[in-house]
Amino acid sequence: MSLKNSQYDAIMREYNRRQLRNKHIQDEHIAAAYTKIPRLAEIDQEIGALSLKKARLLLGESPGEEFDLPSAISALSLERKSLLAANGFPADYLDLHYDCPLCQDTGYIDNEKCTCFKKASVDLLYTQSNIKDILEVENFDHFSFDYYSGSLVNPATGLTSLETAHQAVDKAWDFINRFQSSFGNLFLYGDTGVGKTYLSHCISKELIDRAYCVMYFSAFDLFDLFAKNTFNRNSGSEEGNEYVFDCDLLIIDDLGTELTNSFVSSQLFLCINERLIRKKSTIISTNLSIENFLETYSERTFSRISSNYTMIKLIGKDIRIQKKLLGGK
Repeated sequence: MSLKNSQYDAIMREYNRRQLRNKHIQDEHIAAAYTKIPRLAEIDQEIGALSLKKARLLLGESPGEEFDLPSAISALSLERKSLLAANGFPADYLDLHYDCPLCQDTGYIDNEKCTCFKKASVDLLYTQSNIKDILEVENFDHFSFDYYSGSLVNPATGLTSLETAHQAVDKAWDFINRFQSSFGNLFLYGDTGVGKTYLSHCISKELIDRAYCVMYFSAFDLFDLFAKNTFNRNSGSEEGNEYVFDCDLLIIDDLGTELTNSFVSSQLFLCINERLIRKKSTIISTNLSIENFLETYSERTFSRISSNYTMIKLIGKDIRIQKKLLGGK
């Protein structure tokens, strides 16, 4: 997954901010130490003078006796450490410190991205996903099959609610593990509260942790964004749509709860079709039945979905109600 230019620039600006902050802290430390121990400033001046003298000797620009520069600097450094310790300062008080000592807050080690760069990428992607906080709770670590019945059967498939949930989770993991190598999309449907949104959140967390760009929108918020970008065009509207069309995974949640009209139908088709062309994965969740979905949106929209999405139906009793009955557990 490659970051967009704006995302990369945001991360590099953060590295620059860290560098400036740490340099400012070092300057404050130096000023405080020099004030309390004037000899420290003299030591630094002497080290600079010795280095310059050595360079001139090597270049033959000035006469003088040859001397061991490393030994001279070592002796002055030891004196500096002794003075710092005697006055209650840590031995490294005057050093420049880094948030990441490995790359020294540059993000790169020998032209390769540092591990801290990947972490910064993931943190940024979490922030931009719109669901950073909820993913700390709704993920596979907290997913439970306890809310799915082993006796409630779907007549169309002959599978119980529990078997259907296991099958849905298996398909979700297959989607995650094949994400880099195989283009796919998911259409999650079923009654209210059967875990469709929760499952999409689980998938989101796994992919964001693998440094993929995931964006989540409720259907209402997505079409509101499209409306603003369409009718109130400005310098950022095109970029806003581009993020929606080009992120690695787009999640459209609760499709069918928005006020549906010709604009919404056309924008939904545009979004789905554009992402299919670009081979960017999408997850759609809806409470609508297949029949109601077909009635609500255009036939060509459903045709795109039915031929390019893995259809996953979840059945069962409302999990939110079950949790309330169990005291919020």
